[in-house]
Amino acid sequence: MRHLLNPLDLSMDELDNILNLANDIKENPTKYAHKCDGKRLATLFYEPSTRTRLSFESAMLNLGGTVIGFSSAENSSASKGESVADTIRVVSCYADICAMRHPKEGAPKVASMFSGIPVINAGDGGHQHPTQTLTDLFTIRTLKGHTDNMTIGLCGDLKFGRTVHSLIESLVRYENVKFVLISPPELRVPSYIRDEVLKGFEFKEVTNLDDVLPELDILYMTRVQKERFFNEEDYIRMKDCYILTKEKMDLAKDDMLVLHPLPRVNEISVEVDNDPRAAYFKQVQFGVYVRMALILTLLGLAPEKI
Repeated sequence: MRHLLNPLDLSMDELDNILNLANDIKENPTKYAHKCDGKRLATLFYEPSTRTRLSFESAMLNLGGTVIGFSSAENSSASKGESVADTIRVVSCYADICAMRHPKEGAPKVASMFSGIPVINAGDGGHQHPTQTLTDLFTIRTLKGHTDNMTIGLCGDLKFGRTVHSLIESLVRYENVKFVLISPPELRVPSYIRDEVLKGFEFKEVTNLDDVLPELDILYMTRVQKERFFNEEDYIRMKDCYILTKEKMDLAKDDMLVLHPLPRVNEISVEVDNDPRAAYFKQVQFGVYVRMALILTLLGLAPEKI
């Protein structure tokens, strides 16, 4: 039985197989419409979510399966004090696979230790978000045609942004990827990313987005996350640090892609949505294909090779 807690749980061959399968699902959706008949996905979301939870649910329904679960801790026995270990033991009696989001880092790992079914980490605190990373990689590969030989700018909240941490850890596995880390000093990437993950790789940390836009092949925008701040004054001071506008887009390459894990607050102006380089809503659709491919893989229902 396999779990997905971290994108690095997948070998490069396994990652390629999942992305290839996601592409085949994208091109031939009806071929997979009944692959999960009789199977059940549990979505255990201790934190609010729109895209990730509905994406998982859409993925399972598209495969012919069914879905159970809860959308907040208040709607579960966690509100009565039930532990993650006990919850997953119970859910293992009801479902064949589960996706868990939790505010505490490491909670999905704890669940995997007591689970009788595959556990997918759907985001744990500021730690990891592996299925968003798979979605990001699939989006880049589909729209760019490759995932190597590029310069990617990651902008905004790089300290608490679990999507950023997961993506950096995955992209360092590809050849000739350069990183530009754009944030205020208070929201720089954690030291372990800088000193361990990026050690030996080409990267720079800057505070000005305009200066580096012309050199980027990918711009990955993130929101400043209010829920990660203990001090509301700090959040208010930093929430509008970087706002991508039509005028800023004029500084960028004609083929630069703009990605965003969403939800967006105001860090990308709505006028950018009509720019052909804006790919964040395509990311949402691609995320369904990726999660379909992952569910099939972890349930042992995926073709051996695509």
